[in-house]
Amino acid sequence: MNDNYDYKLAILGPPKAQKRHRDREAIEVNGRYVAPKYDPSAKDKKNLRQVIQSQAPPKPLEGPLLVDVFIYFQRPQNHYGTGRNAGTLKANAPKWHAKKPDRDNLDKLVLDALSGIFWRDDKQICDGRIVKQYSERPRTEIGIKVLE
Repeated sequence: MNDNYDYKLAILGPPKAQKRHRDREAIEVNGRYVAPKYDPSAKDKKNLRQVIQSQAPPKPLEGPLLVDVFIYFQRPQNHYGTGRNAGTLKANAPKWHAKKPDRDNLDKLVLDALSGIFWRDDKQICDGRIVKQYSERPRTEIGIKVLE
């Protein structure tokens, strides 16, 4: 991550993805049956908000924003050698995490969690990247810049 950001955040630990909203059991409301929706990622968003709250600006940022999200997953054991090479990364071990979860679901959780804290609404985000890679230290890094 470069130094051109107004805010840089790091959330240590395995990255989390936004889960699909689910329907609860249908209930009767005014003579009709309705299946209320719930957010199964609500707890993950709450935990993320608690981690980044101390790094937040005094009030949410205004105007257009650039937000880059760098997501680093733990390397699986099969990326390393065996026996005396157990701690050595194989030459053919991939750099990029080209597996589930999808990058848009990872980004969605971060953007939703930071809404109301770093910016008023994620509609303000006009530019940015999402990068999924492997690392020895699983984490999510976020760079935020106010655009002119």
